[in-house]
Amino acid sequence: MTDAVERPAALDALAAGVAAIVHGSDLDEALGSLLAAVVETIGATSAMVSLQDPDRPDPELALTIGLDSDAQTAAVAAVADPAHPLTTAGRERALARGGATIALPLIAARSGIEEALGAIALTFRSDSEAQAADGSFLALVADVAALAVDRSRLAATAAQRSEWFERLAHTDPLTGLANVRTISRVLELELTRAGRQGSEVSVALFDVDDFAAANEAGGREAGDDVLRSVAAVLAGSVRLVDTVARYGADEFLLVAPGSAGATVARRVLDGIAELAPVAGRSISVTAGVAQFPSDGTDAEAVVAAAQAALDRARAEGRGTVETTGAGGG
Repeated sequence: MTDAVERPAALDALAAGVAAIVHGSDLDEALGSLLAAVVETIGATSAMVSLQDPDRPDPELALTIGLDSDAQTAAVAAVADPAHPLTTAGRERALARGGATIALPLIAARSGIEEALGAIALTFRSDSEAQAADGSFLALVADVAALAVDRSRLAATAAQRSEWFERLAHTDPLTGLANVRTISRVLELELTRAGRQGSEVSVALFDVDDFAAANEAGGREAGDDVLRSVAAVLAGSVRLVDTVARYGADEFLLVAPGSAGATVARRVLDGIAELAPVAGRSISVTAGVAQFPSDGTDAEAVVAAAQAALDRARAEGRGTVETTGAGGG
């Protein structure tokens, strides 16, 4: 009788768990707070939680309460045992019993569709104590636990989507390089910084040679392969302080702080010369390099100077680099 009086009330246990879920940011902490309170309330000796990852075929042990190291090892094996109540409850989506252990599924419903998230299992000192446990209360505990898991996954999904949209806003989806919007902003910032410090910025414009012919000969997939190959060389050839972007259908723009634009451009051309042919056609690019402030005092003027240098390089022949007088570092 004394033992029952000392135990916290069921409502208090649920309140503690809900508070941890609402105010906490960590799923393990929230589930741990809930189950620790529940174990104390109902007089169980231990509890464990398995979670079902949508991307993995089998459930995994996520949390245990009241288990020593040997029992922890046994719990890991239990999750892999199809006959264990924890596994059975998750698989059958129904309460499962086994000796002194009771397990319940964690289920979330959205738009009328139920999704199994895992299961919780509580172990008592004896089979009789397990049989006497309040099933309605345990079902409510499972619902609260499922709410915690579902809430955590929704938050993770929202964060992933936000990250994806942020990345999409700043990168070219085909090549993974920065897009025009991003490189334009980077160029403005670099020119502002260089103007303030009295330093230089190199701008190089790269054009894929005979890209239209490659598209016609091998189709759009071949053209995409060419662009991705060129982008990979560009990304691998530039310095950490440089930024490279897809600037047009078959053009790429490099913003390189300092006066080493021509050196970087030649390194890019050497790397592209080693690429394997695509659809039977070799890959090459032609480049034009300009420099701030010698070739212009704003972004538009410097890019125009790089374009003029690129036009001269095209006249010289494919796979060449042309610089302005100032951009030949």
